[in-house]
Amino acid sequence: MTDTEPATRRRTFSWSDPAPTAASLGASSGLEMLQAMRDGKLPVPPILQLVGGTGLEVEEGKVTVLMPVAEFHYNPLGTVHGGIIATLLDTAAGCTVHSTLPAGVGYTSLDLMTRFVKPVTIASGLLRCEGAVISRGRRTAVAEARLYDERGTLLAHATSTCLIFEIPAQ
Repeated sequence: MTDTEPATRRRTFSWSDPAPTAASLGASSGLEMLQAMRDGKLPVPPILQLVGGTGLEVEEGKVTVLMPVAEFHYNPLGTVHGGIIATLLDTAAGCTVHSTLPAGVGYTSLDLMTRFVKPVTIASGLLRCEGAVISRGRRTAVAEARLYDERGTLLAHATSTCLIFEIPAQ
């Protein structure tokens, strides 16, 4: 390696089979499912494992996702890629809606309106993405999510509309 060649870093990635979690969709409420993920009884979704999410805090109508910033999140400008930030915001907002749903009912995101407030870097430390339900009806729900650095500075925020639907019997 020459002085002008960048050092190569490696990351090994593995994930848990999502089938057991998907199979439990009709059997437990959204809150029970998220609590089982938090407690390690069900694996977290592969997307959280992909981005390096390290924890969930769960209560009905409120979900927090934790993730330390790493270099593999960076874009060419030396900041966390907006897609990673949007993934955290979408996860917190969607899971917050999920936490309000009974067994046999699911959701999917219809939209995500995102605003980036400050650049996110390794210096941001442990990210905390807090989701909260704004309103929930029979067919749709609106949730918000806010992303903070470890000092409590707002980095980004989003609102999401989710479609609520019955899960077909398997």
